[in-house]
Amino acid sequence: MRNRQNMPDFVAYHRSATTPGLVLGEAQFSDFRFDRHYHLDYHVGMVTEGVQRQRHRGNTEFLAPGRISLMPPGEIHDGVRDGDGAYTLKTFRLSPELLGTVTAEIAGSNAEPMLAGVLLENASLAARLIKLHSTMQTSVEASPLALQSEWLTLFERLFTQSRVVELQSVKGTLPAEDWNRIKDYCHAHLAQKISLDELAALCGLERFHFLKLFKQTVGMTPHAWLVRLRLERAATILHRTSQSIADVAQDVGFYDQSHFNRAFRRAFGVAPSRY
Repeated sequence: MRNRQNMPDFVAYHRSATTPGLVLGEAQFSDFRFDRHYHLDYHVGMVTEGVQRQRHRGNTEFLAPGRISLMPPGEIHDGVRDGDGAYTLKTFRLSPELLGTVTAEIAGSNAEPMLAGVLLENASLAARLIKLHSTMQTSVEASPLALQSEWLTLFERLFTQSRVVELQSVKGTLPAEDWNRIKDYCHAHLAQKISLDELAALCGLERFHFLKLFKQTVGMTPHAWLVRLRLERAATILHRTSQSIADVAQDVGFYDQSHFNRAFRRAFGVAPSRY
């Protein structure tokens, strides 16, 4: 087991290239403590190891693994380790403009979000947010469709659970012409990176509205449907030609052959080399 007490403090920030107004923070603190302060942006924080103790509105709160801290602009608070060991902290920092865009998309209106400092107890949501944080920070080859979809899905759950927004009710399915347009577009651009923005724009819809209608139409998320399409196309190519597995993977939009091999095996039960 690692001795977190002897680890040096560090802080790193990463501006998201795909989501303007988003800064990803990652830190490990042992000796450093936050004096009373506030932010001009909206902070979503998770501790992955150790515990952070903070004072907020006269109350003492403990941010530990499985909990999510929501800290809106202007809220005064502090932060320090609890106990002898260090703690690690990951944050999503949303600019006021990004916060307004995301909450408007989820709520389906430009109503002011209900902002308050909240500490949520939700281990599964915290784990998915931490995974998203790591992927957005480190994975250059990550699918933009997967990242954008996961971003909206998780922040929908986060903001509705904390009552920042009231979730809009999205009913119905995509019109047949929109569904056919999406299929044609994906078939034609299968070797390229396809984003949620592109697919939603084909239907003239906001991304969140499109996500809901797509799943209600197809029974799968856009990303899951697209991955299956790529794998089906790969299986056809492997059956009919003698192309190398690496070339087939790239032809259907997989830029990482090991990722392609794992996905193919999950889908068909065998490695591409044995298909």
